Amino acid sequence: MKVRKAVIPAAGLGTRFLPATKALAKEMLPIVDKPTIQFIVEEAKKSGIEDILIIEGKNKRSIEDHFDSAPELEQNLEAKHKDALLKMVHETTDIGVNLFFVRQPYPRGLGDAVRLAKSFVGDEPFVVMLGDDLMEDEVPLTKQLINEYERTHASILAVKRVPHDEVSAYGVIDPNAEVHPGLFNVSRFVEKPAVEDAPSDLAIIGRYLLTPEIFDILDNQKPGKGNEIQLTDAIDTLNKTQRVFAHEFTGSRYDVGNKFGFVQTTIEYGLTHPEVKDELRPYLIKLAKELAAEDKAQAAKSDSKPAKK
Repeated sequence: MKVRKAVIPAAGLGTRFLPATKALAKEMLPIVDKPTIQFIVEEAKKSGIEDILIIEGKNKRSIEDHFDSAPELEQNLEAKHKDALLKMVHETTDIGVNLFFVRQPYPRGLGDAVRLAKSFVGDEPFVVMLGDDLMEDEVPLTKQLINEYERTHASILAVKRVPHDEVSAYGVIDPNAEVHPGLFNVSRFVEKPAVEDAPSDLAIIGRYLLTPEIFDILDNQKPGKGNEIQLTDAIDTLNKTQRVFAHEFTGSRYDVGNKFGFVQTTIEYGLTHPEVKDELRPYLIKLAKELAAEDKAQAAKSDSKPAKK
């Protein structure tokens, strides 16, 4: 069956970005001039997705407004012949996919958010796309998963190798065998294991392709880590009755769910942005030289201090 539906959970409180997210959805924080959720929607479209359900929480209306028309703004831009800006605004409305929205009443975890998509998905395979992870590759990661599904007809998760001391921040797979390059059979899925207990360095990143049987499991899933309904736990249960594969992503992943990752992504995206790249690159080179000089001066100052007796 063709994969044509995507679910984007966007109900998180965004506490790591307070105070900015007190009144603004974290998914609307811009990378230069584009909200993070727009990158996700564009990836879905490039992958052939036709229908997208966005799971919202409270104070997330800005997401709906972003993808809606803005008649007054459009009329103003048209009257002032700002055609390039008008085209940019139209692209957020005429995105070529159907958008639907539903609200998650309580923050009960990713598994609970995905469970709310049951009637939207029906009996079709679907993808889950997390907004904290932006992916870049010649073939979009979501499309890579769809291509693998067309061969396996089974659920597939995207994974990427991470430093071993960081595995406790992720769901991690226990790979059984590499079926073909980059595609693994999985013995079990472990949500945020202790570093010493992690079965591998292959961490689950924010793209999943799931069969609809996951919903029956989520309906009965007990809370796990953090007293939340964990999608990883439900996938581990699914793996006991039907195969779930892991696809290793080798492209670039940008974690915009934390402050450093967000700043890093903004800088790297800015280096490719036509409006700022020509100024940003020499600025960064100049700043790097200044910081290196400061570090050198600080080191020399420390070396000149007399040793304490």
